[in-house]
Amino acid sequence: KQPGALKRKLQPPHGAPPVKRQPKPPLNTFRKGATGTREKGKPPQRPVGKKQLTDSRNESQKSRPFIKTSSLFKNNPDIPEIHRKAVQQVQENIFTTDSFGQLGLHPHLVSGREAAQLKTGFFGVQKQTIPVLLQGRDALVRSQTGSGKTLAYGIPLVQSLQGTESKIQRSDGPYALVLVPTRELALQSFDTMQKLLKPFTWIVPGVLMGGEKRKSEKARLRKGINILISTPGRLVDHIKSTECIHFRRTQWLIIDEADRILDLGFEKDVAVILNTLNAHRETRQNVLLSATLTEGVTRLADISLNDPVSISIADEVHKVLKPASQKDREASSSSNCMEQENFAVPEKLKQYFMMVPSKLRLVTLAAFILGKCKFEKHHKMIIFFSSCEQVEFYYDLLVKVLAGGPELEQPGRSSPSSVSLQFLRLHGDMEQEERTEVFQEFLKSKTGVLLCTDVAARGLDLPQVTWIVQCNAPASPAEYIHRIGRTARIGCHGNSLLVLAPSEAGYVSLLASHKINVSEMKMEKVLTSLMKDDRFRLHRPGRKKSCGTNPQEVRERATVLQTKFENHVHSSEGTLRWAKKALQSFLCAYTTYPRNLKHIFHIKSLHLGHVAKSFGLRDAPQNLTALPAAGSKKKTKPKPKRSDLLKKTHGRRRLAEILRSEYSSGMDSKVGRKKKR
Repeated sequence: KQPGALKRKLQPPHGAPPVKRQPKPPLNTFRKGATGTREKGKPPQRPVGKKQLTDSRNESQKSRPFIKTSSLFKNNPDIPEIHRKAVQQVQENIFTTDSFGQLGLHPHLVSGREAAQLKTGFFGVQKQTIPVLLQGRDALVRSQTGSGKTLAYGIPLVQSLQGTESKIQRSDGPYALVLVPTRELALQSFDTMQKLLKPFTWIVPGVLMGGEKRKSEKARLRKGINILISTPGRLVDHIKSTECIHFRRTQWLIIDEADRILDLGFEKDVAVILNTLNAHRETRQNVLLSATLTEGVTRLADISLNDPVSISIADEVHKVLKPASQKDREASSSSNCMEQENFAVPEKLKQYFMMVPSKLRLVTLAAFILGKCKFEKHHKMIIFFSSCEQVEFYYDLLVKVLAGGPELEQPGRSSPSSVSLQFLRLHGDMEQEERTEVFQEFLKSKTGVLLCTDVAARGLDLPQVTWIVQCNAPASPAEYIHRIGRTARIGCHGNSLLVLAPSEAGYVSLLASHKINVSEMKMEKVLTSLMKDDRFRLHRPGRKKSCGTNPQEVRERATVLQTKFENHVHSSEGTLRWAKKALQSFLCAYTTYPRNLKHIFHIKSLHLGHVAKSFGLRDAPQNLTALPAAGSKKKTKPKPKRSDLLKKTHGRRRLAEILRSEYSSGMDSKVGRKKKR
C-alpha cells in the first residue's frame, strides 16, 4: 500500500479536491502564521492576492529598480561575427643608431635637447628631416604621431638662428613663425622651444592663441618675439588690428599638423598669413608637417613650398621592397606621398574594438573605467566623444555615480574599492584658463581619466597614457590614427579601444583596408569587472555572496548600475535637460559622417529608445528638435491669419522706413516729408 500511496502523492489524479488541498497549507501557514487563525472553508481569493503583493513589496524593495529596468539585456540586436584577414601594418623605425654628435650642432643645443627629456639618439623622422632643413631646403614631412616631429624642426630652427652673423635682438620681431591648430598644442610647442632656447637667452619665444587677453599679447609683440608660435585665427586677428606686428625679418614658416589646420576651416586664414608674409619678404624656408597628408595639404604645399623635399618615414622602411622604376616615379613628384592611404601605427600599440548594443554602452564604458583605473594599477586613460555636450554630460554623470565620494563607500571594504577615480574634461567650449589648467593637471598626474573631444587628438604629448577609448567612431581612418597616437609615444607601450554598435561592424573592414589591424574584445569580459565592486550587488535576503563570474549576476549588477545612472539623470530637471541636450548633440554629430561612410553610420540604423538608455534616459524623449538629416519630417507651422499677415507687412514697411532714413542723405528726407504731407 505504501508504494501506491506514494504514487498517488507524486501523480495527483484528475479529481478536483486533492488539487485544492495541496496549495492551501503552505499559503495559509505563510500568510496567517502570525495571527494563528486558520479556516478550512473557502479561502477568500482577493485578500490573498493583495497581501502577497504587499508582502513582496515590503520584503524586497531593492529589487524594484531591477525589475523596472530589466529590459537592459532584452531586444538587443545580434552582435555579428566579424571575419577579417590579419593585415600587415605599416611600421616606422622610430629609433636609429645615429647620434646628434654627427650633425655638428652647437654643444649648448645638445644640452637643451637633454633638457627637453630626450637623451636618446636620433629618431627616424629627425634623421631624415634635420639634415635637409640645415641645408636650407623646404620640406614636406609625413611621420606617425609621437615620433618626435617637434624637435625635427625645432633643432635646425634654433641652430640656424643662434648662428646668425649679427646677433638677434628682441626688438627685431619674428624670425620664425610656427602655426599650430589648437591652443594646447601651441602651449606644448612653446614649452619645447623654451627648453631648447635655455642656453640662448637672447632669442625670445612667444605664443599667441585665442582665449588670452589681446592687450597683454599686443604688449608682448611690442617688446618683441623672435620665434612666434600661434593659432591661425588669433594671428590673423593681430595682423588686422595690431600695428606693431611685422614680418620683415621672417626666415622660417613652419605649419605643424597641417591637415588639422585645414580641417578646422583655417584655409582662408592661412592664405591671409601667406599673403602678409610674401608682402614683407618673399624668400624664406617653409616646412609642412603632419601624420597624415591629405589633398588640402597638397594644395597648401603647392602654394607655400618651393621645390620641397618629400620625407615619409613609412616609405623609407618599405623602399627595399619596391622596384626601381616605382622609386623613380615616387621621387619625381612630392604629392605622391599624399596618395598613399596606408597609415603608420606605433609598433608597441595594441588595438582593440568592442561590439556593444546601444542600450549597454553606458554600463560597459563604466565597467571598463572601473576595471582599468580602479582595480588595476597605474592606468591613465583618454576617452574621446564627438561633441562638447557629451563630454560635459558624461563628466558630471561619471563623477557623481562612479567616483561618488565617501558616502557611497561603506566602511570595512577591501582596498580596491577605496581607490578614488579622478575625472577631468577638455573641450573647445571651456574658458582658456580652465583648459590650460586641466591640460597641465593631466600632464603631471600619473593616473586619471580625461574626457575630451578632438581638441586633444592632435600633436599633444601626454606622458604615461596607457589607454585610448573612442566612444564615437572617428569620421576617417586618418582621424583614428591621430586619436590613438596619444598613447604608445616614442617607443612606449599603449592600448586603444574602439566602441562600435552592431550596425557599425563595417568600420573594422574599412580600417583593415588601410592596413590597420584591430582585435576584438568581448563586452561580457568587460562587464565582469562589476563583480569586484559590491556597490552594484543586488541585495536579496538569504543570498550568499558569490565569488565567481556568474553571467546572471553580472547582468544583475549591470542593471543596478544602469538604474543608478538613470536615477541620477532623473533626479532633477537640470540633469534631465543636460541628458537630452547631449543625446541631441550625439544625433547631430552622427548625421555629419561623410557620404562614403553612410552605409556604416546612418541615422536610420539607430534605435532612438536604445540610444537614450546610453544617456541615462528611461524612454526616448519626445521633445527633441527635428534634425534635418535624421529622416524626420519638419513640423509644418500653422498658416497665419490675415490680421497677422497685415501686422508683419506693417512691421516690414516700418523697418524699411527706418533703414531708409538712417542711410539716406538730407535731401532725400525733405522729399519724403513733402510726400507725407
